[in-house]
Amino acid sequence: MNIQHNDHTIEFHVEYAKRKKIYVQIEPNGLVTVKAPNGMPEAEIQAAVAQQADWIIETRSKQDKAREAPKPKEYKKDGEGEFLYLGRRCRLDELIPTEGRTEEQLRGDLKKFYFSSCKKIVNERIGPYAKQLKAEPKVIEIIESANKWGSCDSRKRLNFNYLLAMAPPYAIDYVIVHELCHIHHMNHDRSFWRKLGSILPDYKEREAYLNRYGNFMVM
Repeated sequence: MNIQHNDHTIEFHVEYAKRKKIYVQIEPNGLVTVKAPNGMPEAEIQAAVAQQADWIIETRSKQDKAREAPKPKEYKKDGEGEFLYLGRRCRLDELIPTEGRTEEQLRGDLKKFYFSSCKKIVNERIGPYAKQLKAEPKVIEIIESANKWGSCDSRKRLNFNYLLAMAPPYAIDYVIVHELCHIHHMNHDRSFWRKLGSILPDYKEREAYLNRYGNFMVM
């Protein structure tokens, strides 16, 4: 659902449950979730969201500002620099050995870690989805890309950005299923999105994570 408030369009996801009151919450990735009583009319839900529209817009604006311009990564020998892995913030020495390594060596070792981790994660998770979709890739490669999380060509070769290892598993699964769906539908037409939604009904929320936090997933 969505409502229009001044110059803003507020999109939100509704979860119905056995409850007495309606509750609006904003996820860390900016997604608005409305928890409503079973059977509540859409008009009442939209009215409830409209009452909190200013708060929603202000909160999301603060979240967006907080995500701007990530600080340059620090490759410290003491391992204190923070790096993302599967959606978690980790010290450098939690991911790779740091003792006796120069900054250049640390950077190279960490890149190798993400490449190998991404390969392992994708290979572990792709099988069940490929079976569900009856889509068997010919080749699976882990690559470095400045603007794509994944790709699929007409020869059923799938590529995945090594930086996906920084994302939480549910976001990685979105990219995996997205590219598997391209084996059947090369374009982003309605058939493509229907097939994707049949496997991951919440794919928009998973995609939103990558859109909002992708600029933090850097070396």
